[in-house]
Amino acid sequence: MIMAGSLRAVTFLFLVFLIIIHPNFFCNGDSQSEIRCIESERNALLKFKQHLQDPSNRLVSWAGDVDCCQWVGVVCSNLTGHVHELRLRSHPFLVDHFPTKDDLKAYETSQLGGKIHRSLLNLKHLNYLDLSFNNFGGSKIPIFLSSMGSLRHLNLSNAGFGGMIPYQLGNLSNLHYLGLGNYALYANNFQWLSGLSLLQHLDMSQVDLQKAFDFLPVTNKLPSLLELHVSGCGLQFFSPITRVNFSSLAILDLSDNHFNDSLIPTWVLGLNNLVSLDLNGNNLQGPIPPSLQNMTSLTNLDLSSNNFNSTIPNWMYGFSRLEFLNLQDNNLQGTVSSAIGNLTSAISIDLSFNELEGKVPRSLGNLCNLRALNFGNLKCGQEISEILETLLGCVSEGLELLYMYDAQLFGHLSSEIAQFKNLAKLNLGYNSISGPIPVSLGNILSLTYLSLSSNQFSGTLPHTFGQLANLEYFHVETNVLEGAVSEVHFANLTRLRYFVASGNQLTLKMSPDWVPPFQLESLQLRSWHLGPKFPQWLCSQKHLSNLDISNTRISDLVPPSFWSLSSQFSYLNLSNNQIHGEIPNILEVVDSSTTFDLSSNQFKGPLPFLSSNVSVLHLFNNSLSGSISQFVCYKMNESKQMEVLNLGGNLLSGEIPDCWMSWQNLVAMNLGNNNFTGSIPSSFGSLILLESLHLHNNKLSGELPMLLKNCSNLMTIDFRENEFVGDIPSWVGQSFTELFMLNLRSNNFHGHIPKELCALTVLQILDLADNKLSGTIPRCINNFSAMASDNDPYDPTIYFDRRWFSDNAVLVIKGKVVEYSSILKFVKSVDLSKNNLSGEIPEEVTSLHGLQSLNLSHNLLSGSIPEKIGTMGSLESIDFSTNQLSGQIQPSMSSLTFLSLLNLSNNKLIGKIPSSTQLQSFSASSFIGNELCGPPLTDSCSPNGMNPKTKSGRSKDGNGLEVDWFYVSMALGFVVGFWSVCGSLLLNKQWRILYFQFLNQMGHKLGNVVARTWGCCL
Repeated sequence: MIMAGSLRAVTFLFLVFLIIIHPNFFCNGDSQSEIRCIESERNALLKFKQHLQDPSNRLVSWAGDVDCCQWVGVVCSNLTGHVHELRLRSHPFLVDHFPTKDDLKAYETSQLGGKIHRSLLNLKHLNYLDLSFNNFGGSKIPIFLSSMGSLRHLNLSNAGFGGMIPYQLGNLSNLHYLGLGNYALYANNFQWLSGLSLLQHLDMSQVDLQKAFDFLPVTNKLPSLLELHVSGCGLQFFSPITRVNFSSLAILDLSDNHFNDSLIPTWVLGLNNLVSLDLNGNNLQGPIPPSLQNMTSLTNLDLSSNNFNSTIPNWMYGFSRLEFLNLQDNNLQGTVSSAIGNLTSAISIDLSFNELEGKVPRSLGNLCNLRALNFGNLKCGQEISEILETLLGCVSEGLELLYMYDAQLFGHLSSEIAQFKNLAKLNLGYNSISGPIPVSLGNILSLTYLSLSSNQFSGTLPHTFGQLANLEYFHVETNVLEGAVSEVHFANLTRLRYFVASGNQLTLKMSPDWVPPFQLESLQLRSWHLGPKFPQWLCSQKHLSNLDISNTRISDLVPPSFWSLSSQFSYLNLSNNQIHGEIPNILEVVDSSTTFDLSSNQFKGPLPFLSSNVSVLHLFNNSLSGSISQFVCYKMNESKQMEVLNLGGNLLSGEIPDCWMSWQNLVAMNLGNNNFTGSIPSSFGSLILLESLHLHNNKLSGELPMLLKNCSNLMTIDFRENEFVGDIPSWVGQSFTELFMLNLRSNNFHGHIPKELCALTVLQILDLADNKLSGTIPRCINNFSAMASDNDPYDPTIYFDRRWFSDNAVLVIKGKVVEYSSILKFVKSVDLSKNNLSGEIPEEVTSLHGLQSLNLSHNLLSGSIPEKIGTMGSLESIDFSTNQLSGQIQPSMSSLTFLSLLNLSNNKLIGKIPSSTQLQSFSASSFIGNELCGPPLTDSCSPNGMNPKTKSGRSKDGNGLEVDWFYVSMALGFVVGFWSVCGSLLLNKQWRILYFQFLNQMGHKLGNVVARTWGCCL
């Protein structure tokens, strides 16, 4: 026994010796003794892989004789060889800078998909499973995962799962981490969570929890919970709790829930141990509650995108541990206190887009850890040099004195100074900062993001800009910069990817063979001077996806090497230049939402063939010619992604082809101002998403096809100046309930105005002028409720696929042809002129209090002007001329203070023109051709308010000559009496004989009377 004990002791000491001299003896060993994965688990993993989709071949190592513990994403135990972890997360951002388009593309292609196979159940020792940021196509979370009882970490966030979260996951009692964040998932209750007593991290972001009313009571009972993420879950209401048990909670994210109560929930204000609190986007109102000042442990506070309307409380500047402060997009007022310098731990501060004003405090220079500063829309109203001097405050005292004494020498020492500066992101956009951009800008070498947009910077871009070697994003658009920009400005900008400088008057002067040191993704130089030659250096930008060089005075051909880059563009704008030549076929486009704007140039020739991925195409105002049949009918069996097609203002001709079945994504189409003939093709009826349709100023004919009523989303119909015939269909009012504008002007429509149009309650523009319409104006016109209101107008702006489209229209307003675009949504007009309408102007028209223009001229309307017309307070233009209106001008018209055009000429109006500053401001031509008197007419009125010349029978003819109707009537009576007698005698012989016999007898009688009379006298 003693010998055996001694032997065991010697053996133990020998093993200890081996461990000391070779600590990895048991863990690694040689190839013969190395622990490999369990065969059954290896087979389970291979089975799991077979059911996955792996487009980027991430799991290529999962094959052959390689130990499965060496496979990508597999972690085994060093002691047993059992698979403990599967780390198959697809990282959305694999880089430490702003993700590029290639980064995002690489992420999308790296996502795993397919099906989660039950073979995972054979991994009995698996405690860590991460499948986040993959794409499993909306499939349900496999219920069998709830049987993997050894799991401590389960992350399925953003993995493309959908449907209801299986309540069986509550069986995973060993879970410390549960991530389920995904917008396609939902849960109706939280009871299944109550058994997860060890849970420390819960992420339910974007999960629909609107029906999970027990969210708060259940999570409040989880004793170990450290992190809770329920962002964007629709949590509008919280069930009350009697006592807060979140004693261990350190991180709380309640962002984007839009609570019904506009105050921060009281239970949140009691969590004084929080390290991070995110309440972004919850419609919170009122002042920032003082109860927050008890959360002195906070390192991250996000109150952005709410409606807080107080000043920034001074106690907030006392959070000495605060590293991230975000108060962006509120209604905060007042100034930024100098106490902000007490936030010495701050890494990022965002106060942008509030109502703050005043200068940037100099104490900001004390924040030497600051990496990101967003003071956009601060209205600081100071010069940029003063702000930059403040931001250089962390430089040591000697260097600060050097800067004040010799800024140029300071710039030469910029590499040393950079060691003192950490600032990477600086946003001073949308302020009132003026003056030139100082050369000292080039001293903040750590900058990766700089925005100076929408200010009042003058002068030119300093050459020291070229020293910002780390700069990736630069925004300086919408300023008043001018002068030349040359190669020196870009000398060291090797990392530059976004250069956004539109809306300045800068001139780019580069040598013809210049090769930029950068590879841009976005370049926006609208309104710069680049021409007349097309900039050849653009052809070297192999990653450029967003380019705007519109209105840059280019009058040249586009080089073929540039057109070869077209497949990489998601946005290309060459508009408003004088670029000529033909547009080549663009058959390959990678981005499925690509925009091409080549409008207002001098391109000619036929329309090009385009990739089906092009989403927006603007070719208007060019000289393109020929038929559009090949363009429209190209690859008819392939669905087009086109959402906006604008071919207006060209020389296109022929019939519109009947090939629109594959264009069902169209939202807006403009074929106006061309030479198209024939009728509207029936396949237009398949464009069910169409919201704007312009066919104006062509030679189209025929009746409106009934299939067009399938386009029930139409907001704009502009068919003016064509040759359409027939009645206006009644289904226009029944089908197009969202119609904002109906313009059928200058066609050959006849018949009555259908009463069904009155159902168009959001209609703001109705133009049926210059047709052959008859009948009366429908009395239901007061149903145009959008015209009846002077409140915020209906907005015809179309939002689609992350982009805005603003419609435009040409209207005849106040007798002038005016094109409206950005302010079109504010226009409210009715024009029924130049038809054959009869009857009275319905009194109901006076209900349209928001109407700005009313034109009923050149019809056969009778009766009086509506009595309540003065209640139409928004009217700016009235034209009732050339009708048969009678009676007096209504006195209420005097109250139309916005009226700038009035035409009542050539009617049958009588009496005195009402006295008012408004009516007397119009010229006499507004009232001529009536029987009116008083200013501005020269005819004064009689005491009874009538035109005296009308009472005496005098008036003026069309040439202004005075006429006395008494004498005219006498002459007319004489002529009528004379010809009544003489004409009868001339035409009737018997009457003539009888007449002369009568005269003969009267003569004899008269003679006898005379003879007797004279006989007596003698």
